[in-house]
Amino acid sequence: MSRNRYPSNWKQIATAVKNSSDWRCSRCDRPCLRPDEKPVGLSLSQRRVYNLQVHHYNFDPEDNRPENLAPLCSSCHLYYHRFRRGNISPGQLSLF
Repeated sequence: MSRNRYPSNWKQIATAVKNSSDWRCSRCDRPCLRPDEKPVGLSLSQRRVYNLQVHHYNFDPEDNRPENLAPLCSSCHLYYHRFRRGNISPGQLSLF
């Protein structure tokens, strides 16, 4: 992922998208953790399942129109990117 393709106010944009969904995944409706929530008894890998991310439908991180953005839990976000490289740089996933 090339961070320089995201606007300088990406954190504010992403937070607004997450707030508009009440911190729920728009695909599976899973409630996700808010930044100030620190659940007791969850491991790091369990907390990652409840991490809300913002997906660009057209896979272009420079296109931040509201209709192009969707709040997705980490599992659903991976589902959307499974068969498409999206904004991953060439060679980023290379094993060698």
